[in-house]
Amino acid sequence: MTGAHVVVIGGGLAGISAAIELRDAGIAVTLLEARPWLGGATCSFSRGGLAVDNGQHVFLRCCTAYRELLARMGMTGSVAIQDRFDVTVLSPGGQARLRRSGLPAPLHLARALARYSLLSPLDRLRVGRAVLGMRLARPGAPGLDALRLGDWLSARWQREPARRRLWDLFVVSSLNIDGDEASVALAATVIKTALLGSKDAADIGVPTIPLGQLHGQAAAGLLSRLGAQVRLGAKAVGVEPAADGGWRVRVVSGADGQGSGSAVLHADGVILAVPAWTAARLGSAEPAAASWARLESSPIVNVHVIYDRRVTRLPFAAAVDSPVQWVFDKTRQAGVREGQYLAVSLSAADGYVDLPTAALREQFLPALCELFPAAREAEVRDFFVTRERRATFRQAPGCGGLRPGAATSLAGLALAGAWTDTGWPDTMEGAVRSGLTAAQQLLHELADRPAAGTGHQGQGNGQPGRATAQAPAGASS
Repeated sequence: MTGAHVVVIGGGLAGISAAIELRDAGIAVTLLEARPWLGGATCSFSRGGLAVDNGQHVFLRCCTAYRELLARMGMTGSVAIQDRFDVTVLSPGGQARLRRSGLPAPLHLARALARYSLLSPLDRLRVGRAVLGMRLARPGAPGLDALRLGDWLSARWQREPARRRLWDLFVVSSLNIDGDEASVALAATVIKTALLGSKDAADIGVPTIPLGQLHGQAAAGLLSRLGAQVRLGAKAVGVEPAADGGWRVRVVSGADGQGSGSAVLHADGVILAVPAWTAARLGSAEPAAASWARLESSPIVNVHVIYDRRVTRLPFAAAVDSPVQWVFDKTRQAGVREGQYLAVSLSAADGYVDLPTAALREQFLPALCELFPAAREAEVRDFFVTRERRATFRQAPGCGGLRPGAATSLAGLALAGAWTDTGWPDTMEGAVRSGLTAAQQLLHELADRPAAGTGHQGQGNGQPGRATAQAPAGASS
């Protein structure tokens, strides 16, 4: 394995994790990212002097791989994790609180569910039947991935109010799909791991600094210290097996892939840490590649509102019986000095992603006033929207059979990304785990194979250069 070189295509959390793992094993790494920043979908941009995240990304205490990545990058102190799971659930008619006790799992949430006033006493009693079913479910069991969650819950006495006001709180945000349409297998993974695992598994963590600093800048610094070559604004446009048994990666410079520079990199291995549809195009030499593109996608929309005064003391909250799903106080993180900045995160946003900003404003400002009465007297200083049309793969029944593992049939070609078969939903934790798995897969393949001997010098009429990280143009006003 001495002298081996791997090209990692994609600078999101999966590609970052893979590159770190490979460098730790002594492998020469070139990381290619088409955009001018690292971090993938977890990024920030500047608006009016404020640091704005493209969307809200949270994690749980059970996200061990992601937390280890933060520690490795020296960013543990830049996130905050609850002492215990505690969520205020708002509705236009009142509110409730879900807070775990100090009892061992699964009893740690029993008191909170028994007192959950947004459900009728009968529905609260019936929750236990579904909880028991989830506890006994095996996410990998044959046939479970083919079931709709709505059907599965209905068969266990979960009526519409319980599905909307309880189960959707956890399923929609974690799987980015309408709760009734979700894969039972993936829903069971979420519920069993986070809510029915150890008592502290679901404690919620949030960034305290912009995502661009937390992930992109921190990763760039670590990879530089490790000696990895990071090329920003460098788009891979072709991946081909080489005659010597290695791989040829064709690259063009410029974030739009139409730059003046081009190069061919020679490598002993390649990791495609890109979305499924991009992997299918770049990895077309793999016979199974066409099936990767069959994974459909789901959008996420984020509504950003800056008020002239504080309208809530809650750091974040969930909502039911409202178009608002989850709302986060981003005031301090973004650098707002006066007033309050709230970000509304809308998962499974098929009905919102194509609406004009004016229509979203007309709907969500009154909705926020219903949840936060103080907002009725506040002035809206700014309102804008960010849209991620392909935020995650569509985690619907049958998706499990479409998710490939890290290995391919071609030696030296591996896959990474939260869309691969990680055993987790499409989350930051899944992305990190996929990168680690892909790196280990290549390390195993390279262990007994001589290096291609070509090093990692590009050939062509120009080298894709490094670019200074800049803000994405992700917001519409």
